[in-house]
Order: sequence, then C-alpha cells, then structure tokens
Amino acid sequence: MSIIRKVKAVERVFAHLEIETKALSASTGMRCLTGCGRCCMKPDIEASPLEFLPLAFSWFIEGKAEEKLNELTSNSSGICLVFQPVHLSDRSGSCGDYAYRGLICRLFGYATSRDKNGARKLVTCNLIKTEQPEAYQAAVDKISNNEKIPSFINYYQKLSQIDFRLANQMMPINAAIREALHEVMKHYSYRRLPRKRKAS
Repeated sequence: MSIIRKVKAVERVFAHLEIETKALSASTGMRCLTGCGRCCMKPDIEASPLEFLPLAFSWFIEGKAEEKLNELTSNSSGICLVFQPVHLSDRSGSCGDYAYRGLICRLFGYATSRDKNGARKLVTCNLIKTEQPEAYQAAVDKISNNEKIPSFINYYQKLSQIDFRLANQMMPINAAIREALHEVMKHYSYRRLPRKRKAS
C-alpha cells in the first residue's frame, strides 16, 4: 500500500473516532478544558509511527521534513515536539498541528481500556474527574450500561489492519513522529513527489 493510501486510511479511522468522541461529549457534557496541555506535557507518552503518518506526510509535502527531523533529533525533553506551551510552569498550551494529532491524543480522555480484571474503564485525566464530576459520572454510567464508547484496543486494531508493523511499534511520542517521517522520506526517495493538499 502506498504512503498516500495509508495516510488516507489512517485519516478515515480518525474521522470515525471524531464522530464517536463528539457524540460522547455531547451526551455527557465531558470535554477537555480550554488551553489545558497537561497530558501533552507528559514526557513518557508512547505512540506508534502509523498514527503520525498523516502529520509526517503533511510536513513532507510542505517541505518541512528535514527541518522537523532535525528538531526531533535535537529534542531531548521527551515532551511532544508538536505541543506549543504558553507557560511551562502551569502546563498550558495547545497542539501545533491539531488536525494531524496522533491517535493517542484523540483517544485520551474519551476512550476505555481494560483493567487487570478485564473490566472497561474510562481513561481520562484527574482534571476532568474533579472539575466535571457529573459529566465524568455520566460517561462511567454509559460504560456500566454497556453503551458504545471508543476503546483503545479497538482503534489500535483498526490501525493494525492498515499497516501491522507501523501500528505495533510503540515508542516515545517523538520517536514515533521521527519514525513516521523516516517512512515518508524513504518512500519518496525514488518516487515522484506528491502534490500539496489541505488538512482533513
């Protein structure tokens, strides 16, 4: 499968997830706090290269691939390169390429995982739990009632069906972005360059 076809396939997965997370937010009132970047500032976030293939592809066709690769190579903080902090002290900021954020960024706060006993639990932040208790409880009730909520395993399985190797290499987020860039650059080493296109 070509890089462009993989990128489009990943974007279709993201579009479907967007519908599900918006529906969850609308039915519960649960949402991320405006300007909050606490989860983005965690230095131990892991991701797969495949979920950042659309980001890498967009950088490549914009002529930013080498520049971003150099930034990723010199960045030793562990905090996602794409995150744009306002103030490091209070962990505020936003994603610098929101349309191309990874799957982990889209799932956190709005999806379930399984605990050690196999029970579904909502993976979200303490701020949502403490500052939106009613909305959080509404989401927990949906899980208890076996209502449909996005799940980590389901969406990572969807990525695996696109490219098993790139979807299953879990690594620090900046390493995943760097690997995605390598994948795109390698693909176009001896191929005609793609045309620029707009973000989905």
